[in-house]
This record gives sequence, structure tokens and C-alpha cells, in this order.
Amino acid sequence: ILKTLNSWFWWENIWMPINCTWADFVDRDGLVFPKPHQLYATIPYAFVLLIIRFFSERYVAIPLAKALGIKNVRRVKPQPNPVLESYFRECSRHPSQSDIKGLAKKCNCTVHLVEKWFRRRRNLEIPTVLQKFKEAFWRFSFYLTSSIVGFIFLYDKPWFYDIWQTWVGYPFQTLLPSQYWYYMAEIGFYWSLIFTLGIDIKRKASACDFMAHVVHHLAAIGLMSGSWCGNYVRLGTLVIFVHDTADFWLEAAKMFNYARWEKTCNMLFIIFAIAFFITRMILLPFWILRATLYQPTYYSTTPVIAYFLFNGMLLTLQGLHLYWGYLIFKILKRFIFLK
Repeated sequence: ILKTLNSWFWWENIWMPINCTWADFVDRDGLVFPKPHQLYATIPYAFVLLIIRFFSERYVAIPLAKALGIKNVRRVKPQPNPVLESYFRECSRHPSQSDIKGLAKKCNCTVHLVEKWFRRRRNLEIPTVLQKFKEAFWRFSFYLTSSIVGFIFLYDKPWFYDIWQTWVGYPFQTLLPSQYWYYMAEIGFYWSLIFTLGIDIKRKASACDFMAHVVHHLAAIGLMSGSWCGNYVRLGTLVIFVHDTADFWLEAAKMFNYARWEKTCNMLFIIFAIAFFITRMILLPFWILRATLYQPTYYSTTPVIAYFLFNGMLLTLQGLHLYWGYLIFKILKRFIFLK
């Protein structure tokens, strides 16, 4: 069954134009092509990024937070109590008064001590400002580095200025070393975000917003991996660059918000909102989506299945952008009219 599914998945008609086979993508005559098996390397790269994150948070983010006046709040841990801990994890973090009395009898202690235990235990679940700052610092560092490196990789490429160049010579476009590392770092980063979903800070957002992040990470990995296999790397690097150039402004705004630099935070958020609407609401739909939906019809009269898969994922991302754009607009409206 697995062998059959594997043969269906790698069927040439899914990935490449008519009369092309996987044998045509063997490196030759100075041409180097992306290989699907190279994507396995993104998993160890994700763990390398997690190690870099650990050291950058510990040796850069914490000293920077102290310099900005953010203190590490030490919370008092409750006394170990298996009965109360089991109730806290399995039943409720906010027990009713009758449940508190029952737990007090079971633990042979006063109601006041049980209430105090639950209050301290709940406080341990609340992330400190320093924890939030460290997480924002890591994302800011990655997105800023990715944006700078992406610009260095792309500024001298013809397809950075003329989107039609993304299709010239397709599918026999050689893979550049810069494109390889750009892709590996980005996919590895999103894998690392998925690996840390359980331990990263869960903010007071709706379940819908949390699921939007999960869908975004999975769609991003699927889109980048699929574009790698189909050699849509030129378009892929443009999509990555358009996304990262807005995100580091938001993380910078968060960092200064945690440090209570309100004016700096407000200014950075306005810059982020402008960058977001330019990149996600203008460039992505009217520049990149135009290149993925409209321009391929000039090169082939029979679109392959990958055409519909990739555009479906891009439209999914665009739907998330519209959702987040609505939230950003609401925040800007409150900021302008309600101060």
C-alpha cells in the first residue's frame, strides 16, 4: 500500500509539465536541481535553530531585557501535593467552594490553605514578561536576519524586479546555493515553531487565533516543501521574503511593549501595520498570486495538478492574512479613535 501511495504521490503529471520526467532533473551540464530527499535535512536544521534559540535567549535576550528594565519575577511555588495537583490538571484550575471544602478534608488541611495553593499554582501557569520578551526576541532575530539575507540573495536577481522571469526556462532552472540555504533555514524555522507549540507562551487569544497559527505553520511548510519538489524556487523565495519583511516589526513592537516603552511600541506597530498591508494585501495578491495564477497559462495550456495545489495553499495563506488584517485594522481603529 505504501509503495502504491508513494508512486501516486510522485507521479510526474502532478509535479511537472507534460513530457517531463524525474529523470530530466538529474544534475547535468552545470545545472543543479532541487531534490525531494534534501527536505529531510530541515528536521535536524530545526533542532540546530532550537539550540541557537536557547543560547540567544539566555545570553542576549536576558541581558537586553535587564538593560530595558524588565525584571525576572520569581513566583512562589506551592507545596507539593499530589491530590491537589491531580485535581488542578484533570478537573479544574478554579474549583468551586464546595470542591475546595472537599479537597481540604481529603488533604487534612484548612480551606484557606487549599485556596492559597490553587492561587499560587495558577500563578505558575502565567508567563512572565521576561518569558514573553525572550520569545519575541527570538522571532525578531530570525525574521530580521532572514529579511536582510533574503534581500542580499535577491537584489541582483532579474525575477526580483520582473516577475515574468520566474517562469523563464521553467522547469529547468538551476538551483543556486543561496536558494538552498534560504529554503532550509525557513522550513527548519517553521518546523521548530511546531515543535515548540506545546511549550511556547499561550496568550489570551481565542482558539480560532491559535488554530490560525497552526494552519499557517503547516501551510507554510507544505507550500515551501511542495515548491521545492516542483522547482518553483524562484517564486518561493519571493513569497518568503514578502512574509518576513513585515514580521520583525511586530516582534520589535512586542519587545518594547513588554519594556513599557509605549511611544516606541506604538510607532513600531504603525510601521508593522503599513508593512503588513503593503506586503500581504498588495504585493502578495496582486504581484505573486498574479504570477502563480495567471502567468503559467502563457507557458502551458494544460496546468498540472501542482498548479491547483500550490495556488490553493497560497490562497489559504491569503485568507489568513485577511483575518489578521481585520484584527490589525481593529487595533489601529482603537489606537486612533480611542487613544
